[in-house]
Formats: sequence, structure tokens, C-alpha cells
Amino acid sequence: MNRVKFHVKKGDQVEVISGNFRGSSGRILAVFPAKQRVVVEGVRIIKKHLRKSQDNPGGKIAEREGPIHISNVKLIEREKKTEKKATKKSKKEAEKKAA
Repeated sequence: MNRVKFHVKKGDQVEVISGNFRGSSGRILAVFPAKQRVVVEGVRIIKKHLRKSQDNPGGKIAEREGPIHISNVKLIEREKKTEKKATKKSKKEAEKKAA
């Protein structure tokens, strides 16, 4: 299982540098490494026709983001990682406080 490493990941703020959507920016919603594509928030809005169902009795035309090639995006800002603080205290610290 070879994992491909890309310059961007989910949650990063990116700008589109080439193609029809050049100049637009947004946050990455999904990455598809096998196809080398990313879904950027607010970029390449496509219309998907949904058939009639119990949720949509009259059918629906839904708008959503479509994927673009990963080479067409430039990283602006990384997603900030939140540091997890240790919640459990060691036995030694508990003994020191008790004494």
C-alpha cells in the first residue's frame, strides 16, 4: 500500500492558479488521491439532477462543488492543529498532591 503525499490536505486554505476557476479561493473539503483531485469550497459549482424520492417528492436540481485537479491549486494557509492536553495525571503527581 503506497501512500501518495500531496502538498495540500483536507481543511487547508487554497487558491486556484489555473483553469476556468483561476483566482478563486476556498477551503479543501475532500481529497481524492487515486484520481489526484480535490474538492474546494465554492469552486466549480455543478448542478446534479436528483430523481423523485421520499425526501424529494418533486425531484430536485442540487448545486454542489465538483473536483478539480490537485496541480491547479496553491496552498495559502495550513489548517491549524489543535493540541490535545493530557487529561490523566501520572500516579506520582497524584501522590505528591495527596502528601
